Parts: sequence; structure tokens; C-alpha cells
Amino acid sequence: MINPSTSGWIDKFFYKQKFSEQAINETTDSFYDKVRNTGFIYGHIISFEIEKPINTKGWFKEEISKVALLNTLFGVYALTKKETNTENFISETVAFYNQMHPEGFNLFKKILPKNNPSLTLEKIIDERVQTNDSIISKNFSHLVTNALLFMDVLAFRQYIIHGAIPEKYLKKIEETIVNIVTLALKIKSNKTQYDDLLIKLFEASIRYSKFSKDSVQNLESLQLDYFTNELEKKYLIDIAGMALWSDGVIENNEAYFLHKLAETIGISDSFVNQSIKNTNDFIIEHKKDIPYFNYSNPVKHFYDQTTQSVVTLVSRNKNRLVKEIVQSKELMLLLAYSTRRDLDEKEKKKVKKQLLDICKTIPSLTIFLLPGGSLLLPILIKFIPTLLPSAFNENLEKED
Repeated sequence: MINPSTSGWIDKFFYKQKFSEQAINETTDSFYDKVRNTGFIYGHIISFEIEKPINTKGWFKEEISKVALLNTLFGVYALTKKETNTENFISETVAFYNQMHPEGFNLFKKILPKNNPSLTLEKIIDERVQTNDSIISKNFSHLVTNALLFMDVLAFRQYIIHGAIPEKYLKKIEETIVNIVTLALKIKSNKTQYDDLLIKLFEASIRYSKFSKDSVQNLESLQLDYFTNELEKKYLIDIAGMALWSDGVIENNEAYFLHKLAETIGISDSFVNQSIKNTNDFIIEHKKDIPYFNYSNPVKHFYDQTTQSVVTLVSRNKNRLVKEIVQSKELMLLLAYSTRRDLDEKEKKKVKKQLLDICKTIPSLTIFLLPGGSLLLPILIKFIPTLLPSAFNENLEKED
């Protein structure tokens, strides 16, 4: 089993999978269909298109996104290059990202061992799937940020073909996506609370262009003839369809918009009809797990999602955390008291300070030190007694 949060996971992934020649024989249509079926296009990943299944139980969304991005990049590499040499793929991917961010990723070359492109790519992918520094808004922006990751795949294809990313390619495709989504929302029959949220999420997720709701008035004003590949065109249709779905119904004028967009870029009506059906089926089936569609009660959804993340994080670092807590007799006693009564303000401050000091010593737990991290401490405190039942019992016996 691989752990996408520890060094060496990329090499282990390729060693376990041993990709066959089937990836070379993939067609553009079959590749896109498979990627869409995994949820990667929609920003909510439910599976990986791989030979040997991976158990992702207990994984964070970011870890699933890392593997999905790596696997999709490799898929488009095999499709375009007609080879499955993983060493060549890793080298080209690192070079691609270094060209995309010539300053942002050069630092990794200085801190990582020389001639280890796998570790460099791990760091790069880790950066790409990070939504933002706010723990709270991360849960909500994840959908849009992940959906836009397919732009990396499209840009990588261009890099493979031309040996470089075409000038302003990323800026053009990002602007086009945002403009299409904005137009789609303008023609919606029923406006919902999700429309404004979607705009805000796009605004927070774009990387290469500036956002403006009034930058385009109609499809004719967009330079859509710039995009000539089927992957690009189908992606634009699906993104527009996802924006229109927010109220759960595609009205006639909204379907007309999708068909008009398809006609403009040279995509068949049958694909539009299939896109509408696939998007509808996917969102209905997974709606309860997508934060964006739980906006009606964001606090509860955030708490539920975050509680599970904290439990997973603490479980992974259980041994180190237990060792640190046991060494602090005062903290042990206060935590034991907290299972039987409410701590007073002075005691709460002591617990908070000592737990934060411990989190500083465990790299994986520094999330509690980030902006908004203090909101997660009560969840951590509540979960700790399940880690130390015997130690707590001893303390409680002493108190009695």
C-alpha cells in the first residue's frame, strides 16, 4: 500500500502498477471517458483508472488528488507519446512543471538529493493539489481547484507535442473556462445560492489570469477556435454543464447554450447529451460527499469533514503523540479531568498551550498551528481519550 504523504510514493506507485501496452493503444475518446468516470473532471475523485486497485480508506482528499493527478498525467503521456517508460515520464513531467513555474519549483532542486526526479515530482504534485492556507475554505474550494487540475493535463500534452508549453496557453484556457462558466450562470433560468459560491470558488482557484464577471458578453466574443484538440473541447463542455447543474435541472435554454457551445467548437450533439446525463448521474450519486453541494449547512458539513480528517491524522501519528502526552503529567491529568467535567478557563489554556507545543514537534500535526487550526483543537482533545484508555483510568483512580 502506498502513502502519498511520505517520500517514495511515486516510485512505489509505478512499481506496483506495472503499466502495460494498453495505455499506448488508448484513444482520445476512451482516455477522456475513463478520466471523467473517475470524477477527476468534476473535481471529486471516486476512483483511479489503474490495473491494480488501491485502497484509499483513511486517505485525505489531497492524497487522493495526488495519485489521481499523477495517474492522469501519465495517461496523457502514454496517449500522446505512445510509450510507458516511467523514468522518461517523470523526467519530462518535472521539466514541464519547471517551465510552468520557473521560479516556484527551482527551490526543490536545492533541498532534494541530486538526480532524484521522483522526489522532486512528489514535491511539485504536493504543491499543485494544495487549495489554500485556510483550513475552513479548503473544504469548499477543493471541488473547483481539483476540476481545474485537468488544465495541467492539457498543458502537459502540449508540452509533449511541442517540447514547450505554447505561450500563454494556460492563461488562455483558464480565461476561457471562467468566461464560459460565467456565461452559463448568466443564462440560468433559476438562480441559486450555489451560483455566487461557484463564482467565488473560481475566483479563489484561478492561477494564471484575473477574474472578471463582466469580461465577456456572449460565446461569439470568445476565441474558441484556439482550442483544436478533442480533450480541450470536451472538457469545456463538461465544465459548463457542471456549472449549469447547481439547481439540479438543465432547462431548455441551458441545454441550448451547451449545444451552441458544442457547435461553436465542433463537438457533436450526442456528446452534449451524454455529458448532461453523465454529469447528472455523477452529482446525484455523490452529492452528499461534495462540500459545494452541502452549502445549505456549511458549518455542519465542515465539522463532519474536519472531524474525520483530524481522526485520520491523529491515528497516523498515534505512537508519537502518545509518547509526547505521557511525558507531560499535568497534561495527562487535565485531559483525564476533561472526560468527567468541564475544564475551567485556566485549565483550558494550559491544555491548549501544551498540546500546541506537542504539535510543533510532530511535522504532520503542524496543521493545528495554521490559521484556523485552533478551531480543530477541541476535536483533537475529544479524540485523545480513545488513545490512552489505560493511562486515563489510572489518573481517574488517583483522583477518586
